[in-house]
Amino acid sequence: MTYSLDTTQMRKALSLPADERYDYFVKQAVTHNEIWSLARGDDWVALRADDEECLPVWPHPDMAAAWAADDWAEYSPTVIHLDVWLERWLPGMTDDDTSVAIMPGDDDESVVVTPGELQQSLVAAMLEIKPLKR
Repeated sequence: MTYSLDTTQMRKALSLPADERYDYFVKQAVTHNEIWSLARGDDWVALRADDEECLPVWPHPDMAAAWAADDWAEYSPTVIHLDVWLERWLPGMTDDDTSVAIMPGDDDESVVVTPGELQQSLVAAMLEIKPLKR
């Protein structure tokens, strides 16, 4: 179930510098086991950043919804569970040569990473939160 996020918390998170939004995204995605993007049926929002095709993602549906305007007004926040993201989405995005735009905000700035880079960050955060038993 999606966690509660008030307007002040959302505004604060989205106003962080892009590199801090990346860290926030990783921590929240791992803590809540959810990643959100925008979709209309089977059609997912894609954008171009640094001449790369990217899928924008957020850790909460309200953050994604705030970005669903203009060209994407018909798209809705859609959840991708973390295990599905790691097992299917990241390998598929690697095959499709699609990058990930982390929490684009009103400033149109975001950290753009390869699926492999994001996977490394997510796995490292998972190990931090729930270390392996010896």
